[in-house]
Amino acid sequence: MTDRSQYEKYEKEEKEEEKEYEKQEEKQQQEKSWDEKYRRDPLRSLTWALILIWAGIALLIHNLGILEGLGFLDQMEASSLVFLGAGFIVLAMVLFRILNPEYRRPVTGNIIVGFILIGVGLGDALGSEVVWAVIIIAIGVSLLLGGFLRRK
Repeated sequence: MTDRSQYEKYEKEEKEEEKEYEKQEEKQQQEKSWDEKYRRDPLRSLTWALILIWAGIALLIHNLGILEGLGFLDQMEASSLVFLGAGFIVLAMVLFRILNPEYRRPVTGNIIVGFILIGVGLGDALGSEVVWAVIIIAIGVSLLLGGFLRRK
């Protein structure tokens, strides 16, 4: 092999390595680290924090007997209060996501989870037969509205 052919071979290998390095850099830029995802969606952390705070408040209210004599709320266990409040917090997060384009993400799963949490919370106080029928209707209506209101 001559010096020139060795030099050409070396240049070719170097260019291939450089292309591979550029591909790896581009791939790393496209992938987001966990920290970057967290910074872009602080709403999820806020939702979990509010759910935990609500759980503590619900346990405190139940243990202090503050709900005694307040109709169907008097019949609710602390866990039912936690589920009910968590459902409303999740649905509030969904509403916030819909109204703010900066935080817009798919919300269908959160809508379903929110209604299920409300159903679990209200199941003991109002009767699970009625509550679950209403929850299924509400989920269906929200999916129907989501289909009609979806932007193309």
